[in-house]
Formats: sequence, C-alpha cells, structure tokens
Amino acid sequence: MTLNCKGKLVDISTPKVMGILNITPDSFYDGGQNKSLAKRLSKVEKMLDEGATFIDVGAYSSRPGADEVSEDKELQRIVPVIENIIKSFPNCLISIDTFRSRVAKECIAAGASLINDISAGLLDKYMMATVGDLNVPYIMMHMKGSPKNMQQQTDYQDLIKEINFYFSQRIAEARSNQINDLIIDPGFGFSKTLEQNYELLNKLELLKLIELPLLIGISRKSMIYKLVGSDPSEALNGTTSLNTIALMKGASILRVHDVKEAMECITITNQLS
Repeated sequence: MTLNCKGKLVDISTPKVMGILNITPDSFYDGGQNKSLAKRLSKVEKMLDEGATFIDVGAYSSRPGADEVSEDKELQRIVPVIENIIKSFPNCLISIDTFRSRVAKECIAAGASLINDISAGLLDKYMMATVGDLNVPYIMMHMKGSPKNMQQQTDYQDLIKEINFYFSQRIAEARSNQINDLIIDPGFGFSKTLEQNYELLNKLELLKLIELPLLIGISRKSMIYKLVGSDPSEALNGTTSLNTIALMKGASILRVHDVKEAMECITITNQLS
C-alpha cells in the first residue's frame, strides 16, 4: 500500500509516524511553544531524526471551543513556515492541517505534500475539488459540526455504524472528485465523549472494513489524562499504551507529539506480526 506524495511513493504497509508541529498560540498541549522560526525548524529536525515520515503543520487550533481564525491569518501563519521547512529539509513530506481549500492550495504550492482535513470537506464546499486538482493524498476525519460546537454533538444510536456510514459518503464524494490516495481518521476527541472514544478504540478494527489506511491521532488527548487524573504534560505513557493498541488493531499512521516513543511502538508491534 503506497501514497503518492507529489511523485514520491511512501509505502505504508509498515506503519509510519506523523509528527505534529503546532504553530498556533492555543493548542491544547504545545500551543505557543514553537513561536520562533528557529524553534520550529529545530522541532522539525528532531522529529525527522527520530523517524517521522510526515510533519503535520497546523495554524488553526481544533481543540474544543477553539477561537475562530481568519483565512488570511491562517495563511500568514503557515505559508512562511512551509517555505522555511522545505528550504531547510527539501525532502520533508509536509501535511497541512486545514479545512480550507484556499489554504490547502497555497500550502501545496509552497511545498507541502498532503492535506489533513478535520471536516472531510464538509466545512468548505471547494475542498474536495481542490484536492482532486492538486493530486495529493487526503486525510479525512470524522467530526460532527465544527471545533466550536462538536462536543455538543455526541448523540449516536450506533457509534461504529454511523462512523462507517459517514466515511462511505465522504469517500464517494472524494472519488467523484478524482482523489486517488485517501486516508481515514476516526477523530478521537471530536464529537465523542470519553466513553465513546474508548468504544471506538475497542472496535477500531471494524473501520478496516473500509479498506483504506487508518490514521490515529490520540497523542496526549483528554481521553487519556482525564481518565487517569493528570494533564497533557503527563499523558505520554497513556499515549504509548493507546498507540500500541491502535497499531495492533490496524493503524497505518500515528499522528503524535512524541515521535521517538511512537517509533518504538511500531518497532515492538512489528515484532509480533
């Protein structure tokens, strides 16, 4: 199984790691930590050295209740970062965490290789067509509503059945827009209660029926630290535990803050196969 990232084929039959670079001031874990260009480039270098295949860059916090960020502001934050990463690390495969088609288009032009959309095209009617025209891999996440109101939309009759139905619709829309390489993200922490997050993880293998690569983003989320009574800074051990479970249930990509530990999860679980 491969992804075509602007001409570079990435084999994901062995799981890969996507390192997170937040350039927002208000992300739930590392908001504001990477303010200077030097710190951002140092963080990217560290993640690449530790084994990350992809670097996911976001300029719009999607934490519950996050403030609105204008499209122009998002572009002002993110495009110079993309340009500088590519200048320093020409072979870096950059994923853009955005739900806006204009941001996606300008970031791909600046050197990025993938689009990671928390709304699967539902917050921008032009996103699917834009990604199809750009001919880049597209990560589609499950979420109801928007980051502002998603935690008020957690009613499900059958969680897994409804997520599978959601993806069947979004995949059909993507295919109609000639998007070739699709990855699905079940959206841990988005429109889901703590109990629903664990139900989803427990039944994660049922999403493999969709037969698309599965990206898992659990890193340091509240489903870990609220359960054990800590905070994001103390959630690495829980993250490692859940990433291991996700790998054993078929995850293809781990989206994480801590690359070295995620790579160790992959090395260990690969030994079991």
